[in-house]
Amino acid sequence: MIKIVIKGASGKMGSRISALAERDPVFRIVPTIEEADVMIDFSHPDATVPNLQTVKAAKKAAVVGTTGHSPKQREEIEKMGRQIPLVFSPNTSVGVNLFWKLLEQSAHLLGAEFQVKVREAHHIHKKDAPSGTALQIAKILAAVRQTTPDKIPIESIREGEVVGDHTVIFETAGDILELTHRAKSRDTFALGALRATQWITGKPNGLYSMADVLGMNNPAARPRGFLAESP
Repeated sequence: MIKIVIKGASGKMGSRISALAERDPVFRIVPTIEEADVMIDFSHPDATVPNLQTVKAAKKAAVVGTTGHSPKQREEIEKMGRQIPLVFSPNTSVGVNLFWKLLEQSAHLLGAEFQVKVREAHHIHKKDAPSGTALQIAKILAAVRQTTPDKIPIESIREGEVVGDHTVIFETAGDILELTHRAKSRDTFALGALRATQWITGKPNGLYSMADVLGMNNPAARPRGFLAESP
């Protein structure tokens, strides 16, 4: 059994993680980091670093899915990855992480002749814009195109109760290719976070991503016929 403490448990994401963990005999929710094996953080950007400092002092592991961190906060979080076992991802959905890989492959194959832009939509309560997922998309595309993420146009929409939609549009004068991931419920992120929690348990200190959790960075761990490495 894996003992977990959830930071941000009363929020939209934290409450779904709590509900799903309570139904799963693999997990037991506890009140404090000291009692836990793993801390799951879906709280507030300003709370993540202090939470990780407590994790470090208690010699535990962590999964961080909170977004909206400043560059300085991201730097501090990444430093923590040398001192504790840490999964840090702007999106814990398994589908989104495969989506990112498909985008990388597509950007390589389509080449620079295609114009590219990103469109993301979320509920009106989401505080950060662009979303962490959209920023990661821009980072992936920029790396392929050998430019900087700020050169990738992002349109952010905040309306209704949209859980999270992300579309990347590749366009030339002759055609348009759109790749979209649409989250139907927050359970996709919650289940991914719990999958990451199982995976990080017992791992050595290090900064890990959902790609590590899913075996995308380990060719030997991939199913036969999985996506080839990008050139």
